[in-house]
Amino acid sequence: MDPTSGADPSGSNALAAEPSAYLRQHAGNPVHWQPFGDAAFAQSRDRDVPVFLSIGYAACHWCHVMAHESFEDDVSAEYLNAHFVPVKVDREERPDVDAVYMAATQAISGEGGWPMSVFLTPDGLAFHAGTYFGPRPVAGRPSFRQVLEAVTEAWQQRRGDVEHSAAQLAAGLAHSPLNHIAGLGLPAEPPGADILTAAVRALAASEDRAAGGFGTAPKFPPSSVLEFLLRHAAAGGPAAAEARSMASRTLTAMSGSALFDQLAGGFARYSVTADWSLPHFEKMLYDNAALLRVCAHWLRLPDGSDFPRADAERVVRMTAGWLLDALRVDGGGFASSLDADTVIDGVHREGATYLWTAEQLSAGAAAAGYPDDGPRLARMMNVAGRVRAAGNSAGRDRAPDGSPLHPGSPLHPAGPLAPADRRIWERVSPELLRQRAGRVQPQRDDKVVAGWNGLAIAALADAGLLLDEPTYLQAAAAAADYLETVHWDGAVLIRVSHAAAARGIGGLLEDYAFCADGLLALYAASGNERWYVLAEKLLLAAERRFVRDGAVADSAPESEQVFNAAGRVSSADPFDNATPSGTSAFAAALLSYAGYSGSTGHRALAEGLLGWLPTVAVKAPRAAGCALATAQAMLAGPLEVAIVGPDTPARAQLLRGAALDPSPGLIIAVGSGTSGGSGIGTSVPLLSGRGSGESALAYVCRMMVCLQPVATADELRRALNP
Repeated sequence: MDPTSGADPSGSNALAAEPSAYLRQHAGNPVHWQPFGDAAFAQSRDRDVPVFLSIGYAACHWCHVMAHESFEDDVSAEYLNAHFVPVKVDREERPDVDAVYMAATQAISGEGGWPMSVFLTPDGLAFHAGTYFGPRPVAGRPSFRQVLEAVTEAWQQRRGDVEHSAAQLAAGLAHSPLNHIAGLGLPAEPPGADILTAAVRALAASEDRAAGGFGTAPKFPPSSVLEFLLRHAAAGGPAAAEARSMASRTLTAMSGSALFDQLAGGFARYSVTADWSLPHFEKMLYDNAALLRVCAHWLRLPDGSDFPRADAERVVRMTAGWLLDALRVDGGGFASSLDADTVIDGVHREGATYLWTAEQLSAGAAAAGYPDDGPRLARMMNVAGRVRAAGNSAGRDRAPDGSPLHPGSPLHPAGPLAPADRRIWERVSPELLRQRAGRVQPQRDDKVVAGWNGLAIAALADAGLLLDEPTYLQAAAAAADYLETVHWDGAVLIRVSHAAAARGIGGLLEDYAFCADGLLALYAASGNERWYVLAEKLLLAAERRFVRDGAVADSAPESEQVFNAAGRVSSADPFDNATPSGTSAFAAALLSYAGYSGSTGHRALAEGLLGWLPTVAVKAPRAAGCALATAQAMLAGPLEVAIVGPDTPARAQLLRGAALDPSPGLIIAVGSGTSGGSGIGTSVPLLSGRGSGESALAYVCRMMVCLQPVATADELRRALNP
């Protein structure tokens, strides 16, 4: 066939004006990319050609590789433009699109990941899919051009078979076991203590005791599982010590590894190696918010030698500092990520900003005034005598003579530093950080995602309260103000904004849940009832939007094509992925709200949302960490602390004393409360009818039974631990 027949009549790439950083990265491609939407599918129908859907995100290394190899190639682009309508999607901006077509890709190819490459009918149904396709066949994987030609031949010569298989796939997705799990069947019994204990022991069976974490490489930080283990440790019981030990081994290993940025703080997305020594260098807001909160919650447990409080506090302060320095945008929100790659002289070099040679460390030590420290620095950070290509780039980013384009290694202490090594590191690391700041830096994706900002608000609020650090609370409040001002229109939470302008994509269940949970944490830390009121509005809006007829959905239909591809069924994924499950996070936020409001209906809804958990808690606990953590809180609570009185140091001491209690079921309300007929009002039912005049008091209530109020932190501690 003539490669120009049926050519794209628009003859242009339409991504230059898109706010998404990922889409704009492809605005210069010779491919005539279109943004996802009705117009692209109408063009597909008018031209009678399939849609080629490419999904990725700004910080994705292999997305950059495929873009360079396939989308920047004029010959490939010419063929693609002639035979398809090419559509680009930022998965972080449109997770509803990503989720449906990821399920289709896994069903078709048996694999998933990004970049994702999916071929669609004009109605949006998937009929062929894969992930990365390079310019040449490799290890049984066809080249991109071979895939395009095979799909074109099938579309032109066997259209009936293509459309039939696409319809069958959509029907199969509609009837998948996942949808039956997520149907929920409200109400249902949440798991009991025996199930949670069994889940801890199932996790122990998959733990990597030597290197920390679970499973083998690639190894991801198990944030939700760690939160569950901390809560189980705090609750006591036969597996409490085992839960603490697993959490401490993982936190110690990750924070003492190359996964954690030893100079500036913050965690990389995952490790290519099982021992956390070689990270995939993208740094995501959601990972760092979740891990910051976990490490802050570790501070509530009794101090010990397994992961000492000083080490945990160092990780909290460094990670919070990195969030504020590297990801905060104008207006107070937080950007999505830093790229895995550093672009140097037009070449994407994964992790180049973060890599060091022994010679560079020696030069840094000399510049800091300690020239004799260089060799020891190299040994303690495991870079002595090594040159290593980074992350997923190993063996790819090389010059024609075979030498690495970015020689060096990440800083990997392989565990906590000995006191003498710590002293050396602390006197030299400021100079190393200064030198690193002078290098080319990875690009930042400035997209603000509502839900991920909710995670950051929760983490900063908890860390600020536990460490008595007003800067963190101020940053959390600024981000909350940004969300209310930019993302919330009074009825719908918008998922994404760019440059303080909301992008008209309705939030997912996870956005509402993460934001509501973060706002409730900020209310507890600050006593500002504005945040409680906004959290309540979001939860009630989410209930109207995502819960109907005894079932819950992750998203409201934003696209007819996506709805078609899902078999015209709305569903929810109860399992954690890169972020906690929206279903489980919604249950967690509802549980807290029920404690504040006294709403038995919302507690029952939270219980129903976890009704699926007993069937999978032991079989797949690593995928259900958020649900397990929520179930642990449900079992332990509500334990309510209402702190009332004027905003004085005495009230602050009561608040911090309550916050340091590790009970998973703890709910803290703080404010002036009400005092008889004084006219003082509150929006928080837990405070209603409680007032103290000029004195701060704390009321402790268990299972709706309240003790006499107490006035000191010591009395409160005894009341919480009778």
